[in-house]
Amino acid sequence: MVTRLCGFRQRTRPRGGDATGPNPTDRGKKGSKHHIIVDRQGIPLAATVTAANVHDSKEFEHVLDAIQPIKQPRRGRPRKRPAKVHADKGYDYPRCRKALKRRLIADRIARRGVDASDGFGKHRWVVERTLSWLHRFRRLRILYERRSELHQAFLDLACALICWQQLQRLC
Repeated sequence: MVTRLCGFRQRTRPRGGDATGPNPTDRGKKGSKHHIIVDRQGIPLAATVTAANVHDSKEFEHVLDAIQPIKQPRRGRPRKRPAKVHADKGYDYPRCRKALKRRLIADRIARRGVDASDGFGKHRWVVERTLSWLHRFRRLRILYERRSELHQAFLDLACALICWQQLQRLC
């Protein structure tokens, strides 16, 4: 199983809350960010919400730990995490690579200043498509809640609905 990871900044109303912070790309307006891990088909495995000023690499381990165990009917020890992770240049830090090594996950992280971003886009579009699926839900596009737990619950619900839609397509 191959997973991809991405962070996305989100616009907010001027309400505040504990999961908001000054957005570095939007003139310091308060905002939040969705961190998501998806599988090869774009089905969300884990998603978290942080403030917009939290760097992607600092939330990397929390998102990895949020992946639910994979249950497969086979012999041996059941696999709990994916075998390989594709990530963009925002995760090219030693702490991210060490976190993957501790969890016995192969890393495919684009290197800052070395790798061209042309070839990596063939893996990244899956994450971007999943983020666009998430932002079809108006409640996630703009942060209406004052408490981050409510927004996280809506994010989890949207991920479940995306999984349900993908299952319906298969049947």
